[in-house]
Amino acid sequence: MEPPQGSAAGGRKRRRRGGVRNRRKALPSSQQAPPPEAAPPPPPLPPAKRRRKDGAGQAAATPKRGITSSKLDQMRARLSAGHFRMLNQTLYTCSGQDAFDYFKENPNYFDVYHAGYQEQMSRWPEQPVNIIINWLKSHNASWTVADFGCGNAAVAKNVDNKVFSIDLVSDDPSVIACDMAHTPLKTSSVDVAIFCLSLMGTNYPSYLEEANRVLKPSGWLVIAEVRSRLDPNNGGADPEKFSKAIIQLGFSLVSKDAKNKMFILFYFRKKEKSKAAKSIDWPQLKPCMYKRR
Repeated sequence: MEPPQGSAAGGRKRRRRGGVRNRRKALPSSQQAPPPEAAPPPPPLPPAKRRRKDGAGQAAATPKRGITSSKLDQMRARLSAGHFRMLNQTLYTCSGQDAFDYFKENPNYFDVYHAGYQEQMSRWPEQPVNIIINWLKSHNASWTVADFGCGNAAVAKNVDNKVFSIDLVSDDPSVIACDMAHTPLKTSSVDVAIFCLSLMGTNYPSYLEEANRVLKPSGWLVIAEVRSRLDPNNGGADPEKFSKAIIQLGFSLVSKDAKNKMFILFYFRKKEKSKAAKSIDWPQLKPCMYKRR
């Protein structure tokens, strides 16, 4: 009997499938199909925009759109000016010891203050420190000088005299960092004591008392002060009362230069033999506050 056709077809199909499998296995290795190629790598991402670096090698913040570099400079200038006004107010409204402690804990703030101070001074047509330097040059180069509140030590850098530069904070080893009411200078050891715009603390009389201590008899006391602080018509102290108080400390007024519209210069000389008055009526000097511009 012939097998049913359905069974034969199924058999053929099975044999055909089996044959294919067998043939695939029988192919020599040289004729085998190559393995499928690896998928191509994805296209590279577009390069990230490089961020500018500042001088220290750190990435600088990229300005936001719409803010120009000049605008950023203006913002930085305003921020710096704000810091200076805050620090300036601190110096005028606290004692010397408090100011010394404050800047000792935050020495960077002193640099900020002096940067703002120099910017303010650049607007003055004449600098009082230059007048004092020229005055020293016209006198005795052998005089020893104490520069109270020396700032960038301009006096010491521009005269041949021996100068003790004194200020609250300094990274310059030649500058003595201390409260100006208590310096390490010896009694009667200097010929000239200078206060160039530096009678700032609420206890400024103690600075002058310290200057009196370290000055030799006949020594010079040179003071440059902001004019508005000594303008009684604008809330400042009376310059005559200011001079009288220093005279009671043991000095005589040699001359006063009030021709400059920004500051007044006083030249006092310590008396040979004198004692400071037990009670001196020191006038309150008006704080010099810079307005926001």
